[in-house]
Amino acid sequence: MNVTTYGVRIPSHTIEAKTRHHLQDDLGRVLKQHSRTEPCRNIGSIITKDGKKRYATGGQCRNRVRKKAVEFRVSYTLNTTTGEYHTNSPSPTNIPSDPPLAAYGVEQSYELAEALVKLDPAIDYVYSSPFYRCLQTVEPAIKKLGPNIKVRADNGIGEWYGVASFNHPSPAPPAILKSLFPYSFDETYRASIVPPTSGETIAQLHDRVANALTHIITSVDAESGNKETAILICTHAATLIAIGRTLTGCMPCDPNEDDFVAPTAGITKFVRKAVAEPRLLENSGQGSRVRLEAIDWKDGKGVAGGWTCVLNGNCDHLVGGAERTWHFSGEEKFSDHESVPKIFTAEAGKLLSLSSQIYQKARNLKI
Repeated sequence: MNVTTYGVRIPSHTIEAKTRHHLQDDLGRVLKQHSRTEPCRNIGSIITKDGKKRYATGGQCRNRVRKKAVEFRVSYTLNTTTGEYHTNSPSPTNIPSDPPLAAYGVEQSYELAEALVKLDPAIDYVYSSPFYRCLQTVEPAIKKLGPNIKVRADNGIGEWYGVASFNHPSPAPPAILKSLFPYSFDETYRASIVPPTSGETIAQLHDRVANALTHIITSVDAESGNKETAILICTHAATLIAIGRTLTGCMPCDPNEDDFVAPTAGITKFVRKAVAEPRLLENSGQGSRVRLEAIDWKDGKGVAGGWTCVLNGNCDHLVGGAERTWHFSGEEKFSDHESVPKIFTAEAGKLLSLSSQIYQKARNLKI
């Protein structure tokens, strides 16, 4: 059976206050945008083990050239000792680290929907990370695709969190998500796999995604028979890159390599090479399996018959083009003091001072 898989990354939503690399990228973005956009506000931070807020990042603004109102991303703080997340902006799921899309991200989701309904072959199945922002991203497209298509939320293609001594946040249960997305959410579907709340290494993320994709594609094979089928997967940047690698079987020696790009609201397309033998994973579909099976997907094999990438992070449908392309920057670890980002130098202090000035100016302008 000929199967096409479309992968999309969610639009702008929140500050990713996790690692040194995220923080440096966001601080750099504040400085870069300060010279060409309206000021930013909503400064985020990490609370380190000494109990102090040591890092801040700036929210993303719209380009002034677009002549639209300035929008901001939601910020939150993470206490790396307790694993507690906090935000001053309410989440629809009441989970601090599960924010909705920013207004700019919502706009991107509608631009994305216009592109998704025109894809050839047309979308038959929609799978998504169960976090609110992902379900919010595909909602406009599903309404255009018609009432027969529902989104299946699967933790196996959910967010990636690095190894930690505390429990990372889990998405809201299906009943709550159904109440939030009554039109599009399929409450009968059960996730292929539930990742460990203590986090994963990069290698474990790829193996988890390989397991999830094997289940998803095998299930679609069984449901659709021999007709041509297209699957849409909406997920996060790290997971989307892992999807590209596990489908194609192309795992670089250096996981930080830029191979599959993941701009916000971009579209990546994979075409299946061959139909694989049906394979249902042990206890799959029960939403409780955490033990990964060994799947031989590397060295060009790929999962479920192998796939070819024919479109990589395309953003032609977006008015603003490609934005916030992400890549791996080493492991994310929260388990010891040495793993906490250490960029609070004199230079970083100057950046934070400038961020504070931007924030104060934004408040004065009542943005």
